[in-house]
Amino acid sequence: MKWITRERPKIDRLACPWLIKRFVDAEAVFMYVPADQVMSRAAAEGATPFDMVGVEYTHYDDQCTFDYVIKKHHIEDPAVHIMAPIVRGADTDRHDLASQASGLWALSAGLAYNEPDDQALLEKGMMLYDALYSWAKYLQHVKHTQQPVENQLIDIFKQFLQQEKDNKKIPSWARELKEIIQDQVDTNLNLSLKGLSETLQVHPAYLSREFSKYFDDLSFGEYIRKLRIDKAVQLLSSTDHSLTEIAYLTGFSDQSHFTRIFKKFTGKSPSAYKKDMIKSKK
Repeated sequence: MKWITRERPKIDRLACPWLIKRFVDAEAVFMYVPADQVMSRAAAEGATPFDMVGVEYTHYDDQCTFDYVIKKHHIEDPAVHIMAPIVRGADTDRHDLASQASGLWALSAGLAYNEPDDQALLEKGMMLYDALYSWAKYLQHVKHTQQPVENQLIDIFKQFLQQEKDNKKIPSWARELKEIIQDQVDTNLNLSLKGLSETLQVHPAYLSREFSKYFDDLSFGEYIRKLRIDKAVQLLSSTDHSLTEIAYLTGFSDQSHFTRIFKKFTGKSPSAYKKDMIKSKK
């Protein structure tokens, strides 16, 4: 059976081929093509698309495609179920799900960086997941450090990691997303969650669910509207543009829509807000 997905695989697009070849179809063939060619090539080749939005083999809720393959094909192997949260955590940037998730992401990103050929990358990925499977099946309780002093150092390090976790640091994708939005909100009035998720290589469902945690407790749409209102306030105070012009410059469909959202965020209409600013200056 043929399978097809986006080029330049890292986590799910390497883990799923390993899972399928080891537990579903040993003769399976995998193809990596540009994202905009996946569906047309799938139809032409009679291949099953995977890890793409809108296809059967993809993410559901907080589960990644690796989880779906396990469920779809009733894979009961205990070692595979130990691997699942590691793969899911690495693929969705939820490294809290398993302590090995960040390591899997680091190795996968490094492999992809070093190997430009996707088929060669798949071969190396198969070795990586064979190794992870062997650890999960035979070695997960074996410790590298055996001396008492070493164990004390490990315990101290674990406490340090827990303190770092308790600090609830903002993940790298959230920092990068904030910079992207800030850079583009003035010039790109059609920012979309889907487009940003592709830029960040973070699944849109995960991005949508996690967004409010790191962006003032606002949804993606609310946050973008807030930035546009902030821009409108700046234009009201520093230019002589009409309200219709400001509505256009900040990405609102018309003045009435602009007025309604502005009042929701500031408690005043744009005209009343501008009058109050003029009074305060005087």
